[in-house]
Amino acid sequence: MYEVNRSLVLLKPRQPFLDWLCALPGSQPEEVSLEALRASANALLIPPADDMDMVAGFMSERLGMLFEAELADWCADETLWPQQRDITLFQAWFDVEIHPIVTDLVDEALEREAFRPFDL
Repeated sequence: MYEVNRSLVLLKPRQPFLDWLCALPGSQPEEVSLEALRASANALLIPPADDMDMVAGFMSERLGMLFEAELADWCADETLWPQQRDITLFQAWFDVEIHPIVTDLVDEALEREAFRPFDL
């Protein structure tokens, strides 16, 4: 087991995000539940979180990118995204769960590859 020099953030959708998702053209609201969305929340590695103010600053510097990535996972048509994607809307749409310690249980070294959005 190895402790890695990262902390983990889970972005867990809240009801307003599900409401937006269900209002998208062609959506099948009965096929998506809030519990399922929250159970498969995106996990993000961030610098070690010794200070929650540092985490807040780190996340807020990347707010636009994070918000857009979450929306793009579900809807490629940016015209259907909320026009004003600010911290207030982000906090209404997502819970941010912070886990300060990440332990790697795999012997092989971590590998990295460039982020590529889902091809919808």
